[in-house]
Amino acid sequence: MTVDTARGGGTVSPPPKGTARPSGAAGGAPPAGHGGCACADCPHGVREGRRRALAEFRRRRDELAAGIGVPAALAHSPGASRQWVSDELTQATRTVAEHTRAESAFRLGRLWRRTAAAVWGAVALLLAGQAVTAVLGSGWTTGRTASLAAALVCAAVLTAAALLHRARGGVLAPVTGEDGRLSTSRTVAAVWVLLASYSVLVVAVGLALAPGADAPARLLAGLDPGRGAGLLTVLALCCAVAVTVHRTVALRVRAQRLQKVRADRPRAADLLTDDGGRGSFTDVQYVAVCSAAAVLAAVRLARRPGELPDLPWGLALLVAISALTYLAGKYSEGGRPVILSVVRSREVGDLDSPIRTGDDIEIRGSGFVPPGAEAPDRLARTTVRIGAVHVHVPLVPVTGGFANPADTVLTVPVPVDVEPGRVEVQVITAAGVETNRYSIDVLD
Repeated sequence: MTVDTARGGGTVSPPPKGTARPSGAAGGAPPAGHGGCACADCPHGVREGRRRALAEFRRRRDELAAGIGVPAALAHSPGASRQWVSDELTQATRTVAEHTRAESAFRLGRLWRRTAAAVWGAVALLLAGQAVTAVLGSGWTTGRTASLAAALVCAAVLTAAALLHRARGGVLAPVTGEDGRLSTSRTVAAVWVLLASYSVLVVAVGLALAPGADAPARLLAGLDPGRGAGLLTVLALCCAVAVTVHRTVALRVRAQRLQKVRADRPRAADLLTDDGGRGSFTDVQYVAVCSAAAVLAAVRLARRPGELPDLPWGLALLVAISALTYLAGKYSEGGRPVILSVVRSREVGDLDSPIRTGDDIEIRGSGFVPPGAEAPDRLARTTVRIGAVHVHVPLVPVTGGFANPADTVLTVPVPVDVEPGRVEVQVITAAGVETNRYSIDVLD
């Protein structure tokens, strides 16, 4: 199986601060807008440095895959040339990885401004909507004032939180998991917490501004548990799911039943995909159902700002079914990598024989490349323990990717340091998870 590396990251050590590389074929000044420089102290330079390092890596990988650039002294030995190519590419992946980390740090540091701007943009939309409905309806009311004031309070709190966590993505910091990805369960729970808090603030501001003697009693009645039972049930359920998923994932990772590879930075797509970037049914259905329920709750709050939005029990049951489906998916996803068989790798025209030191062995199984570990620098971390010797799985390039390591097959040489006899083979993935032990016989 060929592992595609189009998404792969990597880095080269950034140039000294204040220096710049020439851009363009003529090596002239960078184009207007600072978009072509590669200085290490600006986002454009960091992005350009990563782009160049990645382009150079891909060019070098494809050249080596075609046999270009391999020393002639190694041409007579397929094993030696393969190891040399692997070492060259491994060094190049470290360079690309450094640039990727630098770019991710810059993007994460700037993300808090965007999240804060999105929060205040939502407040501006609310103000515009309130103004339009006031003109078309019965004019500006106390309820509209309460809604806008509550939105300003929430926006101020979120902006302060974004500023406090500006190095970790701003508002996104509380909903980002330990693996650097946006957590679906935390995000859904955060939406319901924010909606419930906003509803209570609307009632509180309305209580402070309510005219008349009976208005306070009417507003307090809007907080009666019987009115907001559906909302409170959904809120409690989503928060319980977020806590349960966090503990479940942590326990499964520690028990080596789930492989987790850290992402470079959080992305919006994390809410709907698995760690490998593939669409996840359980995540999509959970986000879709909870989003529809949250929209209904917001509409009911807009129509009756003086009380908690009353969610129908049928909708609360739908959210519960969706949450249970999501939770079951988290329990069933992943799994420990496993070795199914180990055979001697036979070249065309080679005779069949037992495994000896210096031979290549083919390890067949599943889960050798964890989701999210398709980047070249992470593929290079795959290791095989043969007896007491740790063998780094060589990177075997092909045009556009790598043929080794793959998720189901690994090819490694048996080192001469392996003692003849019965030895155990075990794969250690890029996530640090170990497979089962598989015994083979090695002859002199």
